[in-house]
Amino acid sequence: MSDAHSPAEQPQALVHLRADRELAAGHWLLSAHPTPGPAREAWSKPSGIVVLPLGTLFSAVRIPNDVVHSAAGSGESSAVDAFLADCLSGGPVIRDPTGCRYYALVPASTQHSSIPGADCLGRGTYLGVPRLDQVELDARGWRSYWSVPMASPGELCDPRDVARLVLEGIPQYPAEMFE
Repeated sequence: MSDAHSPAEQPQALVHLRADRELAAGHWLLSAHPTPGPAREAWSKPSGIVVLPLGTLFSAVRIPNDVVHSAAGSGESSAVDAFLADCLSGGPVIRDPTGCRYYALVPASTQHSSIPGADCLGRGTYLGVPRLDQVELDARGWRSYWSVPMASPGELCDPRDVARLVLEGIPQYPAEMFE
């Protein structure tokens, strides 16, 4: 008699492929839209952008390029993306290269802050959100993309980490003031 398990007796490991996580995150993001079907169609267009309302499922902190680049110590896209992934613990960030801004996605309950150099966008505002497969700066440098991709539905940036990032990029405000 063999010690090997039959296929039915094999221990099962739960593996989530990136495509599955993107699909789930996409459904979650689109659920913020009042008509998710047409919003999904917008993602299939050449721009690959859908405009979503903020303040229900998530909000966003808008941070100018120069603040992020100062905190990262670089303006090179891949270096900044890696820095953001590390300092925001993998929380999702969208980069708008034409608007020269980054948008850190945060919980909808995040309060408007008095942190100079960033704006917390919530109810009554909208954000252009790229398809989840747009994860790098395109050759022309004009299309929004996920600087830090959304890892799974509802996984957002911690607002305190975003505040520390902004304060690192604006050295005249010591981070300890806001802790």
